[in-house]
Amino acid sequence: MTGPRGRREGGHMDRSAYIRLSRIRLEGPMSIGQLSEAFGLDPSTLNRQTAAMLRAGLVERIADPGAGIARKFRITGEGERLLDEERDRSVRGLDKVLADWTPEDVAAFAAFLRRFNTDIERLAGRPWPRP
Repeated sequence: MTGPRGRREGGHMDRSAYIRLSRIRLEGPMSIGQLSEAFGLDPSTLNRQTAAMLRAGLVERIADPGAGIARKFRITGEGERLLDEERDRSVRGLDKVLADWTPEDVAAFAAFLRRFNTDIERLAGRPWPRP
């Protein structure tokens, strides 16, 4: 269940917010149409999700300079902070799991995981931007 500030019980950020914020951080401000295309989701689903993110202070609406009255969603400072906290929490959890692995095993796992994710994106026709 999602609580205040876009977090689920237990203090973790809602998964949909985490994914949407990550994408907006990588690509910059995005419209509902762009989010719909990026995730293959119906705009009504994204309207509900972005409304929750707005209420939680994770994103803000800004004018889309090239689209008249259209608006885009931009990650806020609070959204950046909470996204960083959630990423740090995930990394700490992975560090615990991989603590006894050799550096070579960690590197091999990371390479296979990246390949797995990029193949899923390729098959879905929705690649993620990579920094």
